[in-house]
Amino acid sequence: MKYTKSDSAIAQLTDEQKFVTQESGTERPFTGEYNSHTEAGIYVDIVSGEPLFASSDKFDAGCGWPSFTKPIQEAYVSELRDDSHAMVRTEVRSTHGDSHLGHVFPDGPQEHGGLRYCINSASLRFIAREEMDSEGYGDYLNQVEDI
Repeated sequence: MKYTKSDSAIAQLTDEQKFVTQESGTERPFTGEYNSHTEAGIYVDIVSGEPLFASSDKFDAGCGWPSFTKPIQEAYVSELRDDSHAMVRTEVRSTHGDSHLGHVFPDGPQEHGGLRYCINSASLRFIAREEMDSEGYGDYLNQVEDI
């Protein structure tokens, strides 16, 4: 499957999704659709569709945003230095869609590598395990477990 950023995909975004993905914005904590979401499946870039995170790597960090221990494939996630807001952080963007996703921090569960990918719900689209094959994501079924 080919993942790209297109004008038509951007035109379909809500104002909040545009703010987050195209303007590197942040949704308010505890307001995102996927913060407390626990269904089995994967989360893909709302713009390009590239697979980003699996539900089996999601955990409740209590920070107000969906948190994951690792991406599905490192090749689909780019990490960049972000020194905005008088802080030094590591920004996370989708590689092909160039969507701002959130940030990664070194305070995640140690038993899973110690990272916390803190991601805006507005940058994601969820695909339930039952729909993964029909939507072209069957290759990632092995990364999805019941939670």
